[in-house]
Amino acid sequence: MTFFEAKVKSVLSGDTLILQNKNKQERTLSLAFINAPRLQQDEPCSFESREFIRKQCVGKTVRFQVLYVIPQKTGGASREYGIAQLANGQQLPDLIVQEGWSKLRDDADRKAESPQAAELLEKLQALEAHARADEKGVWSSKPRQIQNIREIPDTKAFAEEHKGEAIETIVERVLSGDRLICRLMVSPTQHVQTTVLVAGLRAPTTARTNPSDGTTQPAEPYGNEAQAFVEDRMLQRSVQVRLLGVSPNNLLVGEVRHPVGNIGEFLLKEGFARCVDHHSTWLGAEMGKLRQAERHAKENQLGLFKSHVAQRSAAGETEATVSRVFSADTLYIRTKAGAEKRINLSSVRQPKPTDPKQSPFGTEAKEFLRKRLIGKHVKVAIDGKRPATEGYDEREMATVSSNNKNVALMLVESGYASVIRHRMDDPDRSPIYDELLAAEEAAQSEQKGMWSGKPAKAQTYVDYSESLEKAKRQLTLLSRQKKVPAVVDFVKSGSRFTVLVPRDNAKLTFVLGGIRAPRSARGPNDQGEPFGQEAHDFAVKRCMQRDVEIDVDDTDKQGGFIGTLFVNRENFAKALVEEGLASVHAYSAEKSGNANELFAAESKAKEARRGMWHDWDPSKDAAEDGDDFDHAPATNGTNGTNGDAAPARNKEYKDVTVTYVDPATARLKLQLIGSGKANLESLMKDLASFHLSPANTQALPQPPKAGDVVSAKFSEDGVWYRARVRRNDRDNKTSEVVYIDYGNSESQPWSALRPLDPTRFGVQKLRAQAIDAALAFLQFPTSPEYLSESVNYLNEITWDRSLVANVEYNDTRDNVMWITLMDPDEASTATKSINAEVVSEGLAMVPKKLRLFERAKGAEDIMADLKTREAQAKEERRGMWEYGDLTED
Repeated sequence: MTFFEAKVKSVLSGDTLILQNKNKQERTLSLAFINAPRLQQDEPCSFESREFIRKQCVGKTVRFQVLYVIPQKTGGASREYGIAQLANGQQLPDLIVQEGWSKLRDDADRKAESPQAAELLEKLQALEAHARADEKGVWSSKPRQIQNIREIPDTKAFAEEHKGEAIETIVERVLSGDRLICRLMVSPTQHVQTTVLVAGLRAPTTARTNPSDGTTQPAEPYGNEAQAFVEDRMLQRSVQVRLLGVSPNNLLVGEVRHPVGNIGEFLLKEGFARCVDHHSTWLGAEMGKLRQAERHAKENQLGLFKSHVAQRSAAGETEATVSRVFSADTLYIRTKAGAEKRINLSSVRQPKPTDPKQSPFGTEAKEFLRKRLIGKHVKVAIDGKRPATEGYDEREMATVSSNNKNVALMLVESGYASVIRHRMDDPDRSPIYDELLAAEEAAQSEQKGMWSGKPAKAQTYVDYSESLEKAKRQLTLLSRQKKVPAVVDFVKSGSRFTVLVPRDNAKLTFVLGGIRAPRSARGPNDQGEPFGQEAHDFAVKRCMQRDVEIDVDDTDKQGGFIGTLFVNRENFAKALVEEGLASVHAYSAEKSGNANELFAAESKAKEARRGMWHDWDPSKDAAEDGDDFDHAPATNGTNGTNGDAAPARNKEYKDVTVTYVDPATARLKLQLIGSGKANLESLMKDLASFHLSPANTQALPQPPKAGDVVSAKFSEDGVWYRARVRRNDRDNKTSEVVYIDYGNSESQPWSALRPLDPTRFGVQKLRAQAIDAALAFLQFPTSPEYLSESVNYLNEITWDRSLVANVEYNDTRDNVMWITLMDPDEASTATKSINAEVVSEGLAMVPKKLRLFERAKGAEDIMADLKTREAQAKEERRGMWEYGDLTED
């Protein structure tokens, strides 16, 4: 009879082989005359029997011969029985019978029809007799009992118990490229047979049949190839599985290692799988090897990446200086060429403004970066870009390093930033993305920063420049001290700043003494003096967000503090004069004691013809005296037109902060920055002290009525606030209360409310600080889904920001201000506003029917810009326009 060659794909049990020829066609061969314990039924000695043959021949080429065929009762096929010769010359079934791992069949005599078969049977009978006499294998009087668990009662507990262990394993079946059925040999007598997901990757699915209706779901591209690739290398091979955790579907996740390496690397390198991020923290450094393998497939356009287009390689690292820290994930940098641009840190996000647990840490996280980066030289590598849109500059995602330390990693390690979960195909990510994920997990487990569960360290500053009276009181303290540490919070002009004194919780308007700086433009319709903008820019470059020292000499009539400001121990007024961007004011210079150095600096600037002295004529030189130019004329909030003129757009600017966005209407609650806010901060301190006293813990003497002003402790931060009862639920004894100084509301039990002393804390003492406002020129979507996106976006871009609101119209009937909301730095440009940003994101539309004030003279440019932005948002299918323009019908 003829011998054939084939590779042994797998061994079903000690008496059955699955063979595969060169064309990948499969054939089942049962070993002649024998019967081994059934592995599928976990019969005694079935594992040892199968193992004996598996180790001998799986993955190897054998020569086989069919001795006889038995027709099957069902299916019409026949089962082939024969012998197989191994490469070393040994033969099956002789070898397995000799070792006692199989018995002769009871009907063996009836199948030995040929002389060759009869001779083989006689030999097998002799081998079996010897094995039985020696108590080998199944003939042992005390066979080893192996427990094979096929269903794990508690997968998570099992994974935790064996986490990180290298468990000897046999791959019993390959379901797909990333999904294996494994026999985990946790001990010599206990095995666990279960599904294991290959960590760090996802392979395409194979063809599947739906058991409910019998329909077949086709394989995803390269799904069958991925399965075949793993089968060829792993099926019934001895591997090691290092368990890492459990998937959301309660399946074990582990690293599967063949003797030649991690199967995941080989699968990715061939382009038969993609990396996934959610196993990164489990894999640690191994994840980097997987990403490198995936990169190889992309570069060579293999498998799934056949159509991959390589991203344009970004330029190498460039050096820059951090000019401003906008937030914990956004910086402004100045290149060597002097250009300033905004960058976002790759793959990280500041504490979410919309998350009540994270948002209080936003200021702390920003300060963390400011202390380490402002004015410092950094290395910047661009990882990707968000393209520019109407009203938006191109935003670059970058990796920033300071002193060879990755800035994003420092933030995440300290618990001041979270890691963005990118799409699988998103290339614009940090090159150390896996390190960031590991750092986030460590920060969470160590409860650092915003993961601590403790409230953030809130620092409240008192504005002593709010009034001349308050400034005079603080002057007494500050004038006695020299070189007071401070931080420049804002640059108003070349010689005027907002500074914070952290140790005194003081906020000051600070004016440089001894000099006269040209005034910069205050708005779009204001005309600045020559070199006023240059002086302003120079001050921003040198002072913005810097740690400085101040000497205070006096106050001006507006409550500003006059004195000397030192940046890096250098008198900044001297530097400004030296650049020709300010002149010396003789009287105040003499009074400050800095006259000599300031006049010397001015002479130097004149001789060099710098700045304002570019056309200086020594013969016409004369000393100049006078007041500081850096003052704006008082206004009454009107636009300067008389009553007979045609209606014009109102220009009434107010400094505000947004405290609440109504989720039902997207209307705002504002606080005006000024005396009211300072008085509220003082009142809040008194209210907190009031509630600390045991004498003030009594509940309301009687059930509250709608409209009553009470004291309520906000559930999110545990702080007492003034609140007005909106409505009562007398059955449940609860009230819906509105916090009158911030605008938000919640339900509180009556027992949690406290009476409020109207003379100390009532609205007669200080009126409610939350003002109703709505964004002008906009109409928000009516769909709850898109309205929710609009509200979330407004919360995100307005949270913890000092803004400027132009009151377009004050509706006294409905008690609401219609406003345009702007960043103070962009208030001079009418078309750059938060209103415009919302339209650009597709989260609001331009109303079809305009209100009277929206048709005013001067608003034409704004309306044209908004319509352009709306058209762009529609074209790009942003926000509410994602399914097209639904208003066309």
